[in-house]
Amino acid sequence: MKNKKAALYVRVSTSYQIDKDSLPFQKEELSNYSKYALGIDDFEIFEDAGYSAKNTARPAYQDMMRRIRDGEFTHMIVWKIDRISRNLRDFTEMYDELKDYGVTFVSKNEQFDTSSAMGEAMVQIILVFAQLERKLTAERVFSIMMNRAEKGLWNGAKSPFGYVWSEEDKYPVPCEKEGPVIKKIFDMYSKKQSALEVSRYLNNNGIDTKRGGRWTSKTIVDIIRSPFYKGTLRYNYRQGGRGKKKPEDEWIVINHNHKPLVSGDLWQVCNDIMDKNSANISAASRRKDHVHVFSGLLKCAKCRASFSAGMDRPRADGFRPSVYRCRTKSVDKLCDASNPGEVSFGPFVISYLSNFIKAKSKLSASDSPLDLQDMLLDGVPFKDVDSIDRQSIEITYKAILQIDYIDEIKLHPDAQSDDEEDFAMNRLKSERAKLERALSRWRDLFLFSEDSISEKDFLIKKLDMESKMDEIDKKLENMLPKEEDRGMGDISFLKKSAQLLFVKKLLDEGTSIEYGFDYKKLLSEVGKEPVKEFVNATVKEIAILDGVVSSITFANGLVHKFKYK
Repeated sequence: MKNKKAALYVRVSTSYQIDKDSLPFQKEELSNYSKYALGIDDFEIFEDAGYSAKNTARPAYQDMMRRIRDGEFTHMIVWKIDRISRNLRDFTEMYDELKDYGVTFVSKNEQFDTSSAMGEAMVQIILVFAQLERKLTAERVFSIMMNRAEKGLWNGAKSPFGYVWSEEDKYPVPCEKEGPVIKKIFDMYSKKQSALEVSRYLNNNGIDTKRGGRWTSKTIVDIIRSPFYKGTLRYNYRQGGRGKKKPEDEWIVINHNHKPLVSGDLWQVCNDIMDKNSANISAASRRKDHVHVFSGLLKCAKCRASFSAGMDRPRADGFRPSVYRCRTKSVDKLCDASNPGEVSFGPFVISYLSNFIKAKSKLSASDSPLDLQDMLLDGVPFKDVDSIDRQSIEITYKAILQIDYIDEIKLHPDAQSDDEEDFAMNRLKSERAKLERALSRWRDLFLFSEDSISEKDFLIKKLDMESKMDEIDKKLENMLPKEEDRGMGDISFLKKSAQLLFVKKLLDEGTSIEYGFDYKKLLSEVGKEPVKEFVNATVKEIAILDGVVSSITFANGLVHKFKYK
């Protein structure tokens, strides 16, 4: 269990005199509160003298937050909330960050502690008003920006490719270097009528994007579709940066607002071509209901680019598989990777995953890592595989033999066992639960009872019960089996995968061989959606080299690399 350590933050501005809010007073009060009220002797004081709370640009505060992000502290204690900030937005952003890092926030003067229900409730009230402030501010900002756009003014976004910012005009003006590239894009597209060809031309001729990246068909489409290049300012066009289009009557469109880079006629010609190309795409190829089982998981082992997914031609039996293409090869022709179809590697992946799940239940302590390898490579899809890398097999072997025992404890915490250690563990858990209930009743008595106990008596009892719970936690931690390589050694994700209905059928006696080798039958009878769900729950990445699977990265980060004969 992590040892408690508190960050004590104190601040005064130059307007403060030596009074009850002075730095020495704050430091003394917070030190005593940390030691005697919270039982935390390990603390560090962060002091900002002469800094206003109008923002968080304070050296000690920034140093404290940096060390909180590094996981050094469990508590942050202040004298009053306004020592942190007088701006609700700054406070809520800080509080959200503390929650992300599991740090308890305590305000001594306002008497709330976010580790308690009452303290959390107080913070939630503050957050409600902060959210209201954010919304009102957003409405004011939006109104101002709309007013500026109606006047043809720039609203602060980065200058688009082809333009540079002019301090004199306070508006983007044509760029001598990039402007001719825009003209080339429109001229070339009007002739080639292909955004992909235009992007290849720019990449092959060493022309970079605004940020120094590579061109894609998407960036070309965005440029062709933008009326900014014909001198038209269009604002409030989408919901957010790339959200849905808003109704046309909500747009702000000002023609002839700035100097264009292409004529209105050329812009219209290119957009008419783009409209025509979109219309000519068949409805079948544009449907959104195609399911690609391995979409988003495949990586090219040669160039590390991802694979795009599309539908391959129908086979004689009517089955239409997915085909995957290396994006680097598709866009720039700079990679010679082959385009694998799911019929070629799909049986390999599904059979391997089913073997993995079966091995988890079959492997015993009498088996060796080599026996595990034989279990994983059992089947026709692996006839050309020589071995799996030794390190990952050993990690998997240890994880499988240990995970069942750990899961048994988690799934049956109250079950009585003949084993003396299991009995002791259950008894400790029961004792801890009793302490938690007693502490809850004691806190309610202190907060709500008319015959309330004193704060001193409450704190003494609270510290005593928390100390006992900490001792129990340490004992429980020592009783759990140790797991080496805990991240990659945790294969509990297989449990979720094994619960899918089609996987249960896949693993049934007599059907695993049939389904494992007849991938088409699996997809036709079960459907692609359940198979995709199974794969995504189990796998993080599949590397493809020359059309075959070179490695599989599982959900826990464990990588199995395959060596072929």
